[in-house]
Amino acid sequence: MTLDALNGFVLSQAEAQFTHCCGSKRWAAAMAAERPFHGVDVLHAVAERVWWSLETADWLEAFAAHPRIGDRPTSAWSAQEQATAAAPADDIRRRLAEANHAYERRFGYTFLVCATGRTAAELLEVLERRLHGAPADELQIAAAEQRKITALRLDKLLTP
Repeated sequence: MTLDALNGFVLSQAEAQFTHCCGSKRWAAAMAAERPFHGVDVLHAVAERVWWSLETADWLEAFAAHPRIGDRPTSAWSAQEQATAAAPADDIRRRLAEANHAYERRFGYTFLVCATGRTAAELLEVLERRLHGAPADELQIAAAEQRKITALRLDKLLTP
């Protein structure tokens, strides 16, 4: 779709489109309310500003909209983002599943990483390393990863 089309939607339609990019309802509502956008660079700047203005609960809502790394993708975009990591060896798949569960027990939410272009082995390495971080630091890292994913998805949204 074009930026003009996105700008022209009624509020509820725009919110629905933004929800494809980020699972936080407050983020999607704020983005819809910020329209019209006068360029893709403005769209991205507003998306980042809105993201960092949200509360932890909104971030966790966005994280929960993602499948675990190594699990079956829940959307076409998720499948594209994890394409390089698709069909890992059984050992990697098992270790990803174990590490995902350990991460969720430790931090209380789904491990989030921008998976685009990364192999399953690379994602496992990132996951195992981040398992040892401080909870406050990890939340910020996960939020930054969500911001990257959202930026990629905004570009996909505007791809004809």
